[in-house]
Amino acid sequence: MESLLKKELNTSILKSSGCGGGGCISQGTAYDTDNGRIFVKFNHKSKARIMFDGEMASLEAILRTNTVKVPKPIKVIDLPDGGAMFAMEYLDMRSLNRYSAKLGEQMADLHLHNQNLGMKIKAEEQTIGKGPGQSELQYVDRFGFHTSTCCGYIPQVNDWCTDWVAFYTNYKLQPQLEMIEKEYGDREARELWSQLKIKIPDFFHDIDIVPALLHGDLWGGNVAECDSGPVIFDPASFYGHSEFELAIAGMFGGFGSSFYSAYHSKIPKAAGFDKRLKLYQVFHYLNHWNHFGTSYRSSSLSGMRSLLK
Repeated sequence: MESLLKKELNTSILKSSGCGGGGCISQGTAYDTDNGRIFVKFNHKSKARIMFDGEMASLEAILRTNTVKVPKPIKVIDLPDGGAMFAMEYLDMRSLNRYSAKLGEQMADLHLHNQNLGMKIKAEEQTIGKGPGQSELQYVDRFGFHTSTCCGYIPQVNDWCTDWVAFYTNYKLQPQLEMIEKEYGDREARELWSQLKIKIPDFFHDIDIVPALLHGDLWGGNVAECDSGPVIFDPASFYGHSEFELAIAGMFGGFGSSFYSAYHSKIPKAAGFDKRLKLYQVFHYLNHWNHFGTSYRSSSLSGMRSLLK
């Protein structure tokens, strides 16, 4: 495996630095190379290539916004016996602490980037001598992403859609419930979903949602800091409602009050925020049920019940 990595990265030096890491899905190792230290993630699942291609596309998209630091992606490489590995920039990271507020500001900047780009392009179109296409980045007017991304190891449907409620209902929640139906045949989940899906539009009255580039899996284990500021990693990006980002952030801890204060100073809570946050958390509980089993059944069902009251 290391000989393949050495060849694919065109490096004469490939030495394990002794630094490693990993989570529930993949494992990783740091290597010293001709071009400095890199971090390589390994996964032997059959869909690892899809997962890492999506992660690479996500990192590239976030990098282009120049709003928040992420590791620079290098290359996705197929493993000969199945699975894949993903080489990226190595960052010397530690737990998020002193830069919590800064991360809140930068995540708001990320979420506002597409909206601000749209306003800039519109202004340029109204300026003599400028027209469409003058800006380096292109405004995105739909919800979705140009490739599949994985929240965990399950590929997410990111087909482009002009309506956020339809996108979230049909491409985020529905596939999760279908997987649960196939695996568990859970009658209560089926009945709650049949009631909830027709009520979802009620949570979105009188709010205007501009597609925002999201990290997509912003829990405490996917944020850190280095000497220069905060870092986010392991993204599962798509263009969606900015509020979606905060759902999993509030589920497992890791984000202090300074993060939320800084974030909402730039993106204030809209009417109905708390109810929609519970709606977005339902996706993550269902996704965890599909990844880790029935220990997440209760939280998934109680989340749906609370939205029907």
